[in-house]
Amino acid sequence: MKWISLIPVVGVGVLLLFAAQDFPEWGDPQSPASQSPVASHFINNTGVDTEVPNMVTAVLADYRGFDTMFETVVVFIAGIAVLAILKGSGGRRRGTRRAYEVEAEPDIIVTHTVRLMVPVIQIFAFYVLAHGHVSPGGGFQGGVVMGASFILVALAWDLDHALVRMSLPRCMAIAAAGIIIYAGIGFLSMFLGGEFLDYAELEKVLPVSREMARYHAMLGVEIGVGFTVTSIMFALYANLSTEGRLKGGL
Repeated sequence: MKWISLIPVVGVGVLLLFAAQDFPEWGDPQSPASQSPVASHFINNTGVDTEVPNMVTAVLADYRGFDTMFETVVVFIAGIAVLAILKGSGGRRRGTRRAYEVEAEPDIIVTHTVRLMVPVIQIFAFYVLAHGHVSPGGGFQGGVVMGASFILVALAWDLDHALVRMSLPRCMAIAAAGIIIYAGIGFLSMFLGGEFLDYAELEKVLPVSREMARYHAMLGVEIGVGFTVTSIMFALYANLSTEGRLKGGL
């Protein structure tokens, strides 16, 4: 019956390819997006308003800071929901054991290679997070890279080895801390006399100009996003790979 499911897949694919013909050419300055007054405002004012060279980061963390904050909250809630469902379903099968779950010693070549790679991956994750103001990157991207480093540890050794470094309670605490950091910067802006997520008000506690206060506050926001994405990503892997039992894994 698998061929029946191929029919809607091919149909939707043909529809998408047909619709793609209406897209403007890549980088076309005459495209509707480029001609939009909103886009023109961002292009002309982002550098002046935020002192952030990367326009994408400025839009995500400043102009639409509310939206990004609630995206982070959605990641957190989705993670909790998936963990709750898997934990409940895994508990009913706690006494069973899958046929391919066998005890095996980690491969020494794999583990030694991963031992060298993980620090480099994590340093790169910090770079992507902190350098997102001036190049592609930020909290979401850096968080995914950091989370992947813990998943790599679990794949090279076993899940227990990774859980020693990033246990599930620690994941949830770090994920919640990320949202608290994000919202805390917003509330701090209010306490200083501005509006929620009005980063410029942080000039009253930072020895910088209003524009640079926005710059530094956005870095704090990105760190909060990185915390949440890192922990939820690894927590999802740990539960999905074990059907909620946190034993065995891939």
